[in-house]
Amino acid sequence: MKSLTYCFSAFAATAFFLGGLFPHAASAQTNYPSRSIRLVIPWSVGGSTDVIGRLLAESMSKDLGTSIVVDNKPGATGTIGYANVAKAEPDGYTMLMGTNSTFAMAPHYYKDLPFNLEKDFRPLGMVASNPQILSVNPSVPVKSVEEFIAYLKQNPGKLAFASAGYGGSSHLAMELFLAMSGTEMLHVPYKAGAPAMQSLMAGDTKAAFVDISIGEATIRSGAIRALGSSGRNAMASLPDIPPIAEAGLPGFESVTSFGLFVPKGTSDSVVQRLNQALKFAMHDEAVVKRLASFGFELESGNPDEYPAYAAAEKNKWGDVIAKRGIKIQ
Repeated sequence: MKSLTYCFSAFAATAFFLGGLFPHAASAQTNYPSRSIRLVIPWSVGGSTDVIGRLLAESMSKDLGTSIVVDNKPGATGTIGYANVAKAEPDGYTMLMGTNSTFAMAPHYYKDLPFNLEKDFRPLGMVASNPQILSVNPSVPVKSVEEFIAYLKQNPGKLAFASAGYGGSSHLAMELFLAMSGTEMLHVPYKAGAPAMQSLMAGDTKAAFVDISIGEATIRSGAIRALGSSGRNAMASLPDIPPIAEAGLPGFESVTSFGLFVPKGTSDSVVQRLNQALKFAMHDEAVVKRLASFGFELESGNPDEYPAYAAAEKNKWGDVIAKRGIKIQ
């Protein structure tokens, strides 16, 4: 992946060319922002990406002095929303709420993406990560990760698990779990986290990796049973749920990570202004408190950290996809 430093120099070298392609960009940046900004969320309403996106949009609007309008464009593991932003003018009036399920996973099984992750996007900053909770329907007679693995080995391929979409982070988290534990289940993909959760609660599926941001309430109510967290450490909001790596599957780790992006070609001054608004939101006491309640762990918001992180994630999940033979159906 090209470094952010390269991106800066590449922009400087092509500024004149981009100005010719997008004449409105230069004039719009003089008084930026002078109108509302669109934030594309490439997942359905109600999922963890939607939750964090809307919280950031509300707070960033205060700092920018203009409204940020959320535009949900779900489908194809987030790639529909990415393609929409890739085609937008690089004038600072279109942003993308991206996740590792798209920037690190999708390229391994979508060979003809209508965009290039390195060439079409510029990071504003990594925002947060969200551990997932390995959960089961209460009808499954297990109460720990070790018991669940033993139960799966006794019933190979008989249980179905739900995911928020084929090839997404909740799907691959379970594929990683199955690979490391030597077990098998049937996969039932949904279009977002909310319907996957409903399926698990209803017992239509028996297990799932659930983002804590949408699963905590159902866990506390007993509607689903939590077995372990996918992160390295115990969660502050649910400290009694152990990390899977410490509860029967050493070395396991899988989190959903979130970052803000703009189309490549967006000027340095606009990127700096949007990053300033992002950091304002990430220090907004109300936002921090709300995100913590949903189990989000905040990152630094520094765009320089994106390239190395994205490369490591892309390599990790590429290995899982290859070993499990995952192909988009």
